[in-house]
Amino acid sequence: MASISNRQMMLKPQDLYVLLALLSRDGGAVTYPDLAAQTGLASSAVHGALKRAATARLLMFQDRRPVILKSALKDFLLHGAMYAYPPVWGALSRGVPTGYAAPPLNAIIAPSGDPVPVWPSAAGTVRGLSLAPLYPSVPEAALRDAKLYALLVLFDAIRSGQARERNAARDLLDAYFK
Repeated sequence: MASISNRQMMLKPQDLYVLLALLSRDGGAVTYPDLAAQTGLASSAVHGALKRAATARLLMFQDRRPVILKSALKDFLLHGAMYAYPPVWGALSRGVPTGYAAPPLNAIIAPSGDPVPVWPSAAGTVRGLSLAPLYPSVPEAALRDAKLYALLVLFDAIRSGQARERNAARDLLDAYFK
């Protein structure tokens, strides 16, 4: 009996990470080495991420340049990504603030007495409840790039926050999709 091959393509966490990095660049011309430097990934990993994103119809190539399909990416971020990449919580740790504890949400939501969510990192300055980042190089990349940091924080608020945090993050994300 012949075996049936199941060659389903699946988005990886770094694929969404690269898409958010591309979105943070406001549609300017970008190269694979640029995205690799911004995200801390290898150029080959960026290439693979963009190809998978194109297969998932979150991106297209126009004159060999990646172009985000904003309505599709927004729909995925708001309604699917939180299920595809659920939050993984850990112990108290030193790290980089995320969710409601980081900009832009920290200007809207006042922290409670509970430990704030952080991405564990030696470069972090805040002690809080560790939340596994979308990809291991996220904390360092976020500290280098404020726009990327804001997008990653908003995604974390959507996937791990309470209703008020999720709603505020959705409202703030609208500005990136115009």
